[in-house]
Amino acid sequence: MRIHQVFEALLSSGKKALIPYITAGDPDLAVTEAAVLAMDQAGADIIELGVPYSDPLADGIVIQRAFQRALEAGTNIHKVLDLVESLQGRIKAPWALLVYFNPVYQYGIENFIARCAAAGVTGLIIPDLPLEERTELQRTLEDRSCPLDLIPLVAPTSGERISRVVAGATGFVYAISSKGVTGVRKQFAEDLESFIGQIRAATNLPIALGFGIGDVETVARIKHLVDGVILGSVLVKMIENAATKDEVVEQVSSFIRALRIELGCG
Repeated sequence: MRIHQVFEALLSSGKKALIPYITAGDPDLAVTEAAVLAMDQAGADIIELGVPYSDPLADGIVIQRAFQRALEAGTNIHKVLDLVESLQGRIKAPWALLVYFNPVYQYGIENFIARCAAAGVTGLIIPDLPLEERTELQRTLEDRSCPLDLIPLVAPTSGERISRVVAGATGFVYAISSKGVTGVRKQFAEDLESFIGQIRAATNLPIALGFGIGDVETVARIKHLVDGVILGSVLVKMIENAATKDEVVEQVSSFIRALRIELGCG
């Protein structure tokens, strides 16, 4: 199922999208596979999977540590895509791959897009891809008629650039809740409602809010503003603290089920 189909089905029934994030290969790919299956079964609508990278400028310390553990375990972009491909037909949620641009460039843009499509990736989130350099990637997607959504990130500091950032985008808009890097926080941008309104004025795409959302109470407080929520650091922390793979599955499943209830049962 494509990402836009997920949002259409949810919004038509008054529900919000639940988009959990974890880092691939943290602490190894076997745990990632188990966690992905658990999240899918517990009610995740879209699964965001991070490709570990040595210089994750958009991420806070929790995800930085996860990237380091994954890299030390030998995880690379090839192994991540192999894992995604191996899970085709075993999960119902579409994939959004979060990947920094350098690994994409090293892979080769055309080769990377072709490999993602073959593996079953449906969306790409590239946090360090400048607006001015996005053209080649978009052109390649269009030329190949590739069913991959290039999902834009919009920050409270985007201001007058919002309309340019979302132009030509597909899937959904990833709205960043506040200034700074990823990590659980209790306070978001003071003008969050106005910020979301600016995005809605610039696009008809669904909006999912991420960066800093870490519990059911926060989700309950902000869900009326957006079409979906993205949770990452809290899940990565659970995986970091778990002693066994079974503990990862239990904790992640329980958390996703609680969030799914808050956002509307599937």
